[in-house]
Amino acid sequence: MSDLPASAGFQHAELEWDENGQPQSRQYGDVYFSRVSGIEETSHVFLAQNDLASRFAALQPGERLVIGETGFGTGLNFLCAWQLFERHAPAGARLHFVSVEKHPLTHDDLARALALWPQLDELAQRLLAQYVAVNPGFQQFRLGDGRVSLTLLVGDALECLAKLDARIDAWFLDGFAPAKNPQMWQPELFAQMARLSAPGATFGTFTSAGFVRRGLGAVGFEVQRVPGWGPKREILRGHFAGQPATTEKPWYARPNHRPAQRQALVIGAGLA
Repeated sequence: MSDLPASAGFQHAELEWDENGQPQSRQYGDVYFSRVSGIEETSHVFLAQNDLASRFAALQPGERLVIGETGFGTGLNFLCAWQLFERHAPAGARLHFVSVEKHPLTHDDLARALALWPQLDELAQRLLAQYVAVNPGFQQFRLGDGRVSLTLLVGDALECLAKLDARIDAWFLDGFAPAKNPQMWQPELFAQMARLSAPGATFGTFTSAGFVRRGLGAVGFEVQRVPGWGPKREILRGHFAGQPATTEKPWYARPNHRPAQRQALVIGAGLA
């Protein structure tokens, strides 16, 4: 289901494939993941910097951890987080992954990209089975026997995040490099991150650009430079130590009350 009107400027990702079968974006002239090992890069930059293994293990039945991502790309980060969740989270815990993508891959391109990682094939096939008719707007996929939700926001990151009502526990700040995609790496993006962050929300990102570090700090994130992976000397990690940018709830915000038991009454069941 789409919450945004279809845009006349909507475009799927336009890809070029190198001799090793790895994709690069024509729109941005940048790679989607490390040429050396995309999985190891994701593990170090996003999973480890957000301490997700221990946080998944600490979840109680009925509890949920919410990850926000800027740049769904090939879905590699999502699949790695889902796999880690399956390994460490107790039964009854839930994962909600919210990701923004302006130029989503076509189904065929996504399948070709994900075929690069046979160790993720089982989860990739479950995602691909639902990854159809991807259009501008908010679309949700239910996976992992209902324990895993993926909400894909297709459109401009700043516009989509401004319409989002969520409380993010961990951020994957993973758009194309700032030099290649300056439209995304804006103060407005950092302000939306602050608005949507739960107290103590963490983040990891591959970039160590000074303006990113200062921009995150200006909206309440405490930022650290830590050793990078592969050719990257440094990356950034940190946590949200401030207050959300606004304390007024929009009209569409979810109520806080969560009943202990939920029931449904059907009148005139018919085909139900």
